[in-house]
Amino acid sequence: MTRILWDQTGQRRYETGVDRGVLYLPVGGVYSTGYPWNGLTTVTESPSGAEASPQYADNQKYLNLLSTEEFGATIEAFTYPPQFALCDGSAAPSAGVSVSQQSRRSFGLSYRSLVGNDEVGTDYGYKLHLVYGALAAPSEKAFATVNDSPEAITFSWEITTTPVAVTGYKNTAMLTIDSTQVNATALQNLENALYGTPGTDPHLPLPDEVIAMFTGTVTNVVPTAPTATTAGVITIPTVTGVDYRRGDTNQIVTGTYTIPTVGQTQVIVATAKSGYQLTPGRDDDWEFTRTV
Repeated sequence: MTRILWDQTGQRRYETGVDRGVLYLPVGGVYSTGYPWNGLTTVTESPSGAEASPQYADNQKYLNLLSTEEFGATIEAFTYPPQFALCDGSAAPSAGVSVSQQSRRSFGLSYRSLVGNDEVGTDYGYKLHLVYGALAAPSEKAFATVNDSPEAITFSWEITTTPVAVTGYKNTAMLTIDSTQVNATALQNLENALYGTPGTDPHLPLPDEVIAMFTGTVTNVVPTAPTATTAGVITIPTVTGVDYRRGDTNQIVTGTYTIPTVGQTQVIVATAKSGYQLTPGRDDDWEFTRTV
């Protein structure tokens, strides 16, 4: 390992935006049909719980017990799918007639947030957020007069969730998939399920199905350390699934690279290509100094 470096080129990541909202209504525990949610403006994720409950013994704090963690969120939008009326406590005895204060139906939700960095902006990648077992609470709707500064009404719902089963893990109401770290083919298969294909209806796969899509699609790889001469000539090894980059510019280097100035230091960093991940705990960056 070398000394930690901050804010290197290409490593200044951030998240922004929300789009591609889809509503899913469950039938028999399966989220079999999806509907586009247009006008989605904000999804505020609000986990709660996991609060410490200290236990005392022998005149001292003995241990901390944590309460169950729960997932909740706030959805804001200019509009919503007609099918969401069932989740918002409305029934339609006939077209155009709505009866409020009815039983609320649970639903699933998927949406996308963008991942950017300092080199390519929001073209860098995105995250898919999958929510299960959601229930919407009654929301306030403020209707105001049209004036010289008109604004569209924003609808808002507080949602709570009931977690669903995940084999080998605790139950969960939320999965997140990072496009910058997963296999591209598996990601496309998931998006085909979420958004549908010609002849195939969109649906929200349950967590076990999602995890199975990505299991085995990523190969662990151990990077080989580069070598260098006292004259600053760094030899870059060839390892399947690994890119070697300059630590100062994030540019990929192959073959050999010569440090231009005596006394100058160069860091080489190993990064995983798509479909691979570096084996945890192994060295992945090296520092070299030209001495002659």
